[in-house]
Amino acid sequence: MKTREYQQIDPQALATPTPTPPPRPLPEHKPRRARRNWEVFPGKNRFFCDGRIVVARQSGVLPLTLGLILITSGLFFIFDCPFLVKHLTSCIPAIGGVLFVFVIISLLQTSFTDPGILPRATPEEAADIEKQIDNPTGSSSSYRPPPRTKEVVINQQVVKLKYCFTCKIFRPPRTSHCSLCDNCVERFDHHCPWVGNCVGKRNYRFFYTFIVSLSFLTAFIFGCVTTHLALRSQGGKGIVFALQASPASALELVVCFFSVWSILGLSGFHTYLVASNLTTNEDIKGSWSGKSGNEVVGNPYSYNSIIKNCCSVLCGPMPPSLIDRRGFVPSDDSVQTSPVEIELPAAKNDINMCTQGPKGLLETASRSPLLTSSCPQAKPPAVLETLPEIVPSPVPEPPKSTPHKHHSHHRSRAKQSTHHTPKTSNSSPRPHHSHSSRARDPKFSSLR
Repeated sequence: MKTREYQQIDPQALATPTPTPPPRPLPEHKPRRARRNWEVFPGKNRFFCDGRIVVARQSGVLPLTLGLILITSGLFFIFDCPFLVKHLTSCIPAIGGVLFVFVIISLLQTSFTDPGILPRATPEEAADIEKQIDNPTGSSSSYRPPPRTKEVVINQQVVKLKYCFTCKIFRPPRTSHCSLCDNCVERFDHHCPWVGNCVGKRNYRFFYTFIVSLSFLTAFIFGCVTTHLALRSQGGKGIVFALQASPASALELVVCFFSVWSILGLSGFHTYLVASNLTTNEDIKGSWSGKSGNEVVGNPYSYNSIIKNCCSVLCGPMPPSLIDRRGFVPSDDSVQTSPVEIELPAAKNDINMCTQGPKGLLETASRSPLLTSSCPQAKPPAVLETLPEIVPSPVPEPPKSTPHKHHSHHRSRAKQSTHHTPKTSNSSPRPHHSHSSRARDPKFSSLR
């Protein structure tokens, strides 16, 4: 046996491996900020306060309206109210304050409230509607077929529903598409530039409150300013002296004089519409009065009672907004992936069993019960080819002897082989096996 020598290795003598630079960190994938529906709204509107406030895109006249109201009311409270409280009564500022609050609140509610915008059809809904309508063959993208209509019956009267090519929907009754806001508005009345918004089903009551309260406020300020100037001009001083003593009253008088008539006329007109349960759009087109050339028919939406019509328009329940302005836009990445098929280890073991050697096969058979699985190939495994061929040992023939002495012995053996009796008699001679057959018998029996 060779002698081997062992020597301790000094760890300091070993060459220190060069440190590998750390891998560069991958750039962090910042998730996209979830966008809300008002950010991708297709109409011509502007939203504020995270979608809580909606106004028209062309709302430049709204600051002018608000400015005229604030300036006129401010001048009245500063220059006219002190004189009137001193010479008349202290109720004048209180009445003016209540009217002013009503005007401002109703104006803001009219301007910042959803007027009743209808959501546009989704691509699936639009495709479904287009399937129901026969499109002309060979038409270009700019071609528009004649107006498509549907007919519905309301209070025993036929009402036509027009198809909106922008919103891809059939407009409900009393709905019209506003060209300035580019939206279909339910119970569309008109687009008012003074409030910077459309007037429809959801904000008409605020608009009516605004114009009525504004007409009262304008008339009240106009009367109070006239009284103020009349009191100052008493005693032979004249109107010129009164205007010089209070020049702000002169400005208020001019503004109120030119605005009170239009505001009072507008309030009276909408009072008639409310009592008749009509809209400005229907009245101008003459939908139920025969102005548009149609037959004179009654208003199918009227309750035939002024009180019921007023309660229906002004005191009914507030309908909910149909556009989910503050809802989140569904992301395009939210696609469900198909489940990944995981290969079971048992199948892998079965394939290995069909390809491993004879020794590994016997060891695997002793440890694993998965022996009933079939091999993936039709060819029989190579294990059986490598096993040594096992041949049962031949039964040695008995020694030859004279026929007359062993005749009975051979006859008994032939009879036993014919009947296949499982038991042998004690008198039958014991077969003598060779040395090679004794060596093979234990292996053969173990494999069987």
